[in-house]
Amino acid sequence: MEAKIKEMRAQVTAAIDAVKSKEELDAFWQRFLSKKGRVQELMKSLGSVAPEERPAMGKLVNEFKAQVTALYDETAAKIAEAEIARRNVSEQIDITLPAKKREEGALHPITITKNEMISVFSGMGFEIFEGPEIEDDDHNFTRLNVAKNHPARDMQDTFYITEDILLRTQTSPGQIRVMDAQKPPIKVLVPGRVFRSDSDATHSPQFHQMEGLVVDRHITLCDLQGMLDEFVKKIFDGNVKTRLRPSYFPFTEPSVEVDVSCFACGGKGCSLCKGTGWIEVLGGGIVHRKVLENCGIDPGVYSGLAFGIGIERIAMLKYGINNIGLFYENDLRFLRQFKN
Repeated sequence: MEAKIKEMRAQVTAAIDAVKSKEELDAFWQRFLSKKGRVQELMKSLGSVAPEERPAMGKLVNEFKAQVTALYDETAAKIAEAEIARRNVSEQIDITLPAKKREEGALHPITITKNEMISVFSGMGFEIFEGPEIEDDDHNFTRLNVAKNHPARDMQDTFYITEDILLRTQTSPGQIRVMDAQKPPIKVLVPGRVFRSDSDATHSPQFHQMEGLVVDRHITLCDLQGMLDEFVKKIFDGNVKTRLRPSYFPFTEPSVEVDVSCFACGGKGCSLCKGTGWIEVLGGGIVHRKVLENCGIDPGVYSGLAFGIGIERIAMLKYGINNIGLFYENDLRFLRQFKN
């Protein structure tokens, strides 16, 4: 037994001297100190020793096991210390190096334009209401004076979810919801995303609108033009003017298209205004009597004005953008131009 211990001590010494990593230390443990290791085999072999010699041999084996365990613990401590030293070196920070530049984000041009528009109308006393993007046919069409067989439905290619549920084609349903919940006087702005099956350089299947509604006594087209005059002066140029042209919308009567005098050429005619001196910016009119009746408002007492503005349309004119798709491509070269 003493010879076995002497031989194994030499093996342990050679093996522990060769240990340089945690993995090698684990292998040493498995070889000598685990339940199936060489030291444990020595303990089991005591059964073959003569009974009178067994106590002395047991003491020798236990002392040897303690020596091997001490060598293991000492080596484990050295490896852990070396690992900490390596980590300290690898994780050192040179405080003299220049800091990494992290580019700040910025608001999207549609958000910038939307906020500017809301700011202008809020200054005129408008409250903000945001309706649901998934609407029912009743709010999106029927109560806006667009019956099931009305030809005006063909003016918009609608995304239907079911026969009566759809993605709203305009933010006008929000006006119906406000008039249902609130009696005149009403002065509300309804911004949000809308959806139509349409796509080209100036149209997108998803875009943003901002509807305005005023309901009170004695509201006329003069109120509409005065309000929009103030709006375009704040958004485009203090010298621009508006003009109203007759148009048709099923939910207003009379209906008008609103043009703004070209802020690029001052109305003289250029490529932006196609030589006319005027640029179409939005549509509006006096709220149809039937729409007021559908919301329980007496058209004999109250009248209203409504207008709808495409936010992308305003942004494209304001910033000289010729393709609506640029708003949705997430091209940083485009977006960085709007960073303050």
